[in-house]
Amino acid sequence: MQKLSFDTGVAPELVLSNYEVCHSSDIEEIRSSGAKMLCANDLRVESVASSLNAQFFYRKIGNIGVGRMSYGGEITIQPAVFEDFFLIQIPIRGFERITLGKDKILCTPKEIGIINPYVKSVINHQPDTEKLVIRIDKKLVEKNCQQILNRTLNKNIEFDPTMSVDTKAGIQWLRMVNWISNFVSDEDDLSPLMVSQIENNLVNMLLNYQLNTYSHEIHNDSISIAPAFVKKVEYYIQENAKKAISINDLAEFAGVSARSLFNGFKKYRNTTPMHFLKEIRLQYAYEDLKNASLGTDKVTTIAFKWGFNHLGHFSTDYKHRFGETPYETLSR
Repeated sequence: MQKLSFDTGVAPELVLSNYEVCHSSDIEEIRSSGAKMLCANDLRVESVASSLNAQFFYRKIGNIGVGRMSYGGEITIQPAVFEDFFLIQIPIRGFERITLGKDKILCTPKEIGIINPYVKSVINHQPDTEKLVIRIDKKLVEKNCQQILNRTLNKNIEFDPTMSVDTKAGIQWLRMVNWISNFVSDEDDLSPLMVSQIENNLVNMLLNYQLNTYSHEIHNDSISIAPAFVKKVEYYIQENAKKAISINDLAEFAGVSARSLFNGFKKYRNTTPMHFLKEIRLQYAYEDLKNASLGTDKVTTIAFKWGFNHLGHFSTDYKHRFGETPYETLSR
């Protein structure tokens, strides 16, 4: 199989060629196929001279989707606002003008476009343009970001809307996309382990390389140079999470005031001591539920073991942290 090329004018002729979902000049069929692949959309042909000859290829792999799309003529696409996924657009040839809320970007083979959830977008697709699209579930990105930070997120993840392929980060990203695109084109049967590896490699590389809401924390060197009292309290919490612990208990153990302890955690961990305690307890509860036997170790028992006395709050916090309910973890 030919290697995927991102040079202008060179199409990845065989990528996803066994996964065609649309080849049509009928605008209603094109709209319907786009909705099945991604989401509901409005299409508008921009000129009588524009000759539509749409061709879509798409394959869903776990919580991501990889596609190759072209429309033939000039067309404007106004998709529904994405609520549960990110869409990454990588032109192979040609270009698109994309409006994202009040911002406008030019998406070319040298400039990748990223559409975040909750952003209203309008895509002006130029004639003789072909692109790869990568759809990534929002929950997958949140889950991986939480694993990297080892805490629950307190705001939505948003990526900078453009990525230059002339940067080191852009080159590394394209290498990953190149490998994944070719691999999923050739391999019909993907094991759950391989699907998980594809998901995690793609998302972790995106979080690491592309500027986003949590980039500062992801790359924060101050984590390793936190004051001794912060590290001391972290170790104490990890070893004593089953016990009833107050902020005054932690301050007394660390030998600093409660205010100094609070400020140290905010500066070096971007959290509070008590929130850190809750995150550790959630992690321990997750490990217990994952290893428990259904019908013997109950959710209630494990929740109480780790100091969660309000089961409703525990379930809500747990699902926010791990993307599934405690019972779903126990049932796996």
